[in-house]
Amino acid sequence: MRVFGLFMAIAVAVTPAHAAELTGTLKKIKDANKIVLGVRDSGPPFSYIDNNQRYIGYSLDICSHVVDAIKKEIDAPNLRVEMIPVVSSTRIPLVTNGTVDLECGSTTNNADRQKQVTFSNSHFVTASRFASKKANNLRTIDDLKGKSVVSVAGSTNIVQLNKVNTERKLGLSIQAAKDTVEAFLLLETDRAAAFVIDDVQLAVLIALSKDPPAYVVSEEAFGLPDPAGMMMRRDDAPFKAVVNRATADLYTSPAMKGIYDKWFTSPVPPKGINFNFPMPKEVKHAFEHPSDSPDPHAYQD
Repeated sequence: MRVFGLFMAIAVAVTPAHAAELTGTLKKIKDANKIVLGVRDSGPPFSYIDNNQRYIGYSLDICSHVVDAIKKEIDAPNLRVEMIPVVSSTRIPLVTNGTVDLECGSTTNNADRQKQVTFSNSHFVTASRFASKKANNLRTIDDLKGKSVVSVAGSTNIVQLNKVNTERKLGLSIQAAKDTVEAFLLLETDRAAAFVIDDVQLAVLIALSKDPPAYVVSEEAFGLPDPAGMMMRRDDAPFKAVVNRATADLYTSPAMKGIYDKWFTSPVPPKGINFNFPMPKEVKHAFEHPSDSPDPHAYQD
């Protein structure tokens, strides 16, 4: 009997007790048997809708890996996945009020946002630059002086744009678009001389445009490349730990390069366009050394 009792004690010690210990977001997900992802419907190749009205993209592939890890963590193999569309102005409120459990887009991780939400290990690192029409010969930020420039409302890019406008006394007329599609339309129709956003998004939008050779992306950036990751609610260490373990495992595996190449250096649906955006050295660093730091210097070699 003593041996049997010892055996049972050991069995209890090594048996996962997730169901009894779940708190916060993990408990919410387990109780509802549902995880809610915040996704973009027009943010290729990170998150967008294909011709079959399905959400697909680079960020969705990563989030799918995370969801699989959550299923194991809470012992919910039949966990339902619900996707709710978000835009720049709604993504943080929907995370903080509990509507969205994990935001799967391309949100910049910075110190200000860390006061409201927390982030996963970074899945991209990108710099704010501007796109313009080649014919207008705008090469540097100072060339924009006195012109109309558009960025996306609620983005870090428009914050950087306003900061540089003030510091350099450029006298810009700054427009705030609801999303990247609307912003690029303003550039395309000459209602804005330049469009400021992450360089990877500019490359994608230009590739998708009616006349890609007509546009150029500035070499000069508005600052160091910033990290981007998936957002979660603050002060939920158990959920963040699961997400960060899952992303770290993925990023340091050979599968991650395949996911990157699938979306950035290969033809993607629905039009089979190749965005030809080779992996930047900062992104490579983020995969080799997974980090959720908001400090751009953390991703420099």
